[in-house]
Amino acid sequence: MDCRPGCGACCIAPSISPTSPALPEGKAAGVRCPHLTAELRCALFGHAERPAVCSGIRPAVEMCGDSPQAAIATLLRWETLTAPR
Repeated sequence: MDCRPGCGACCIAPSISPTSPALPEGKAAGVRCPHLTAELRCALFGHAERPAVCSGIRPAVEMCGDSPQAAIATLLRWETLTAPR
């Protein structure tokens, strides 16, 4: 499956642990990544600074659903289920 144009859910919904230099303070779940462009593309795609967690995310029907809103809802649910308690 290819990324859905105009989505960006995987760059908004999940939290990202601090990485240097890309996100030295990390990113909270549900917050737009500062590297997400106006076209909803990763400005770090293909660059060494891109966090490993981001490189590991691959689009799949289970994650992306049938809309950007479904993808965000799924990713936020997964974030909640896997968050440390």
